[in-house]
Amino acid sequence: MGRRLSLPMLVVLAAVALQLTGVAPALAQTAVPAVPPAATGPAAGQGSVLLQALLTDDGQPIDQGLVWRVFAGKVEPGARPKLLATFREPSPTLRMPAGDYVVNVAFGRANLTRRVSLKSGEGPSERFVLNAGGLRVVADVGGRPPPANTVTFQILADDAAGNRSSIITGVKPGLVVRLNAGIYQVVSTYGDANATVRADVTVEAGKLTEAAISHQAARVAFKLVAQTGGDAVPDTQWSIQTMSGEIVKESVGAIPTHTLAPGTYAAIAKRAGRSWRRDFLIRHGETVQVEVVMQ
Repeated sequence: MGRRLSLPMLVVLAAVALQLTGVAPALAQTAVPAVPPAATGPAAGQGSVLLQALLTDDGQPIDQGLVWRVFAGKVEPGARPKLLATFREPSPTLRMPAGDYVVNVAFGRANLTRRVSLKSGEGPSERFVLNAGGLRVVADVGGRPPPANTVTFQILADDAAGNRSSIITGVKPGLVVRLNAGIYQVVSTYGDANATVRADVTVEAGKLTEAAISHQAARVAFKLVAQTGGDAVPDTQWSIQTMSGEIVKESVGAIPTHTLAPGTYAAIAKRAGRSWRRDFLIRHGETVQVEVVMQ
């Protein structure tokens, strides 16, 4: 039975073997740390800043529904700002090379744009106070709820020149729209023609503004007939106008049906190069049929 080698002897022999084969110098040059180095923040030449958005100056940070967009701070003449990053977290940390940037935060239709300067290392947080509130609009027709999908709202605001500009269209009743604080005009449309109502509303920062709009309208169907009570003539072109000649609605068909505001109108039917006209009066709540006789 051969002699057993002790553990210290084995270690010595292994070291000698490594030296003889020239492997030991190679191992000595390879350093493998036992614990990975900890992160130390932004790399050299980079800045870091925490972005936060608030409805009001003394409010709490908004915790959902935000979209942050970061643009290059320098823009060539005639060029559009270059989008560098988009964040959807409530309070993202912006890490970029030190320099100037333009940051926009949007909360629904409320938004704020500011210039942010990053310096090397970590900087203080940047607070964006939106001064925003909510607007919810509902409508009725003669005091009753309108049929589903018959009322939509358009919201307008004054631009820098004092002109009305549309902010959002197709808003459904009861939907909360987030807006910057200010005065807005709501245009409520019932049906597919001129049954519209306009109302000015004021949105306050940090508050929900509710507005109710009441409509008056009539439902009108149109027929071109050879004689009173006759069948509708197909492929008829229709133009519904006010008495001053303003076009309210145009359509094509045998019996088109439209929702109109109460008032006096002219129905003009055209077919095969000829036209016929009939003036008519409608009142709120009526459902009527207007026949235009070919004579």
